[in-house]
Amino acid sequence: MEPSGRVGDEEQPHITANLPNGAVHDERTPLLDGQSKTAPVANGGDGQDEEETLVAEELSTTRLTIILGTAYLGVFLGAVDASIIATLSAPIASEFQSLSLLSWLATAYLIANAACQPISGRLTDIFGRGPGLVFSNVFFAIGNLICGLAQSDGVMILGRVVAGIGGGGLMSISTFLASDLVPLRKRGIIQGIGNIAYGSGSMLGGVFGGLVNDHSALGWRLAFLVQVPPVVISAILVFFLVKVPPKVSNKSLISRIDFGGVFLIVTFLVLLLLGLNAGGNVVSWSHPLVLTSVPLSFVVLLVFVWWESGSKQPVIPVRLLVERTVLTACFTNLLGTMASMMLLFYIPLYLQVLGHSATAAGLRVLASSLGVSITSVGSGILMKRTGRYLSLGIFGLLVFASGAAVAATLDAHSPDWKPFLTFFLIGGGYGMMLTVTLLACIAAVDHSQQAVITSATYAFRSVGATVGITCAGAVYQNLLRDRLWDRFGDLPGAEEVINRVRDDLGELGRLPPGWFDGVIASFMDAFRGVWFLALGCAVGATICVSLMRQHTLHSTLERR
Repeated sequence: MEPSGRVGDEEQPHITANLPNGAVHDERTPLLDGQSKTAPVANGGDGQDEEETLVAEELSTTRLTIILGTAYLGVFLGAVDASIIATLSAPIASEFQSLSLLSWLATAYLIANAACQPISGRLTDIFGRGPGLVFSNVFFAIGNLICGLAQSDGVMILGRVVAGIGGGGLMSISTFLASDLVPLRKRGIIQGIGNIAYGSGSMLGGVFGGLVNDHSALGWRLAFLVQVPPVVISAILVFFLVKVPPKVSNKSLISRIDFGGVFLIVTFLVLLLLGLNAGGNVVSWSHPLVLTSVPLSFVVLLVFVWWESGSKQPVIPVRLLVERTVLTACFTNLLGTMASMMLLFYIPLYLQVLGHSATAAGLRVLASSLGVSITSVGSGILMKRTGRYLSLGIFGLLVFASGAAVAATLDAHSPDWKPFLTFFLIGGGYGMMLTVTLLACIAAVDHSQQAVITSATYAFRSVGATVGITCAGAVYQNLLRDRLWDRFGDLPGAEEVINRVRDDLGELGRLPPGWFDGVIASFMDAFRGVWFLALGCAVGATICVSLMRQHTLHSTLERR
């Protein structure tokens, strides 16, 4: 017999609900006056006994395809917008004559994106997935419109923040919507398709931005403006198509929002990600901004946990996070994303140090997207056929760790095929990890909690991305500096040359006689530190995923 352990797996009592119109309904009473074939389900003792979750009717394949296709268009564009800045930040900063804008263009979007994802689950439980997606599409469109028309650096950053809020909602709410409309047994395939939409957007964003900037009269502005029409169309389609019922309650909408929890979780993420992104990029690590924001973020986190423990309507029910499968799945996402981001950022840099062009380095990254596409959908098909995910999760993380192990062997003399293999294995393992851990978390909790627990996994993933890049950057910079000083510190003019080498790879072609081999060796030592750090995170993620439990993947939305 499969172990259950799912919150709410026990037999549910007879449920009645007092609806806002004063009528009283029970489990056997049609709801919504026949407008939707929905059935109420119990909340599984989640502490929200004044709310009742309605299960949406299963849709025809055609209608489901249209709805999810519309939602995944938003996922694709959100991923494009996150990565497009890689090639556009320099021309944008040059136009506004503000080099400090370089870091904030990416940071503003990512922080806003990460901050809104954890609260979107609870808010769309209350107001509905459809209104949430419409709001996110509108904000995303407005943000890109502001960026495309911006005449100052401050307005540009504002546009990135607004777009980040919308983009975060597009990412997370599309995942909730798929869980609402697709039974768990089939959910893996749908999630795999969503992962492809995200991966292809991330892959094409930088290329698209560069092409538009180089070959259009409007330059970089067109890259933002061209995203507005399809997002507006998506908002209109969502408004008419998405009819997933929100939770019903006899309480007012405003009274069901945990404003304290919303404020605390957003404050925690903004403080943490602001400090980590700014440190070493915008300001030094010893700057008061970093020394204040990072420690304060952990204080806010402790207050958030305390607050949510006593809240009747928590944004993220913290007691669910200590459930074994949820906890280990979240830490798998944290560690796996840390390792993935380290390698995705630093292997292209490693290739450019060895003389490859940025385009050649980018082509090797495509192997990661290929791996994600194959394993995301493939693991979903296997879960649909077998109803099991635990062994798939372990296998996926072993593939992921093997990719990190191959990366750990990269040096100045590695053959060209090694980076391709590394990216393919990393992408394949990571795609499988995303699909498996999401389904494990959803299966481990009651149906009424699937959106908020999905939000939690997004929060862990967002923090993992930032922490991974930050840790890798600290290891890389410190090792590179130390190795360069160890080898050349006694030579005349060493300080000036070392500083130039650390800031500009173009200096590798202008080194003093006798420096080249030692400088390349120093770079390899620095990269090796990043490779082994990523390998350690990958091994940790493999251990975490193996500690999950196997829960039932039901074949119906009612989980029967």
